[in-house]
Amino acid sequence: MNRIRKGDQVLVITGKNKGQRGDVLRVEGDRVFVSNVNLVKRHTKPNPQANQAGGIVEREASIHISNVQLFNPATNKGERVGAKTLSDGRKVRVFRSSGEVVDA
Repeated sequence: MNRIRKGDQVLVITGKNKGQRGDVLRVEGDRVFVSNVNLVKRHTKPNPQANQAGGIVEREASIHISNVQLFNPATNKGERVGAKTLSDGRKVRVFRSSGEVVDA
């Protein structure tokens, strides 16, 4: 079970973007793309077939999954996440500090 999923709000805990918060756009293996975090500039050629203009495009680069933590709105901090199996057989993510269920 992945601790971080698409749509989660995460907090960057280390690196040049430490302290920034954003939503996970996508997860690719052990790397995540977070909205408006770790922005890089790419020089792109125009592609008329894809209706894409050329120029300098700013977009998100990936961050290693170990450098982000799931954001807990109750405590307003990033926290560690574990997995727990409920009595009805569902496997859910829980915050390690409080035991509070992440997915409803």
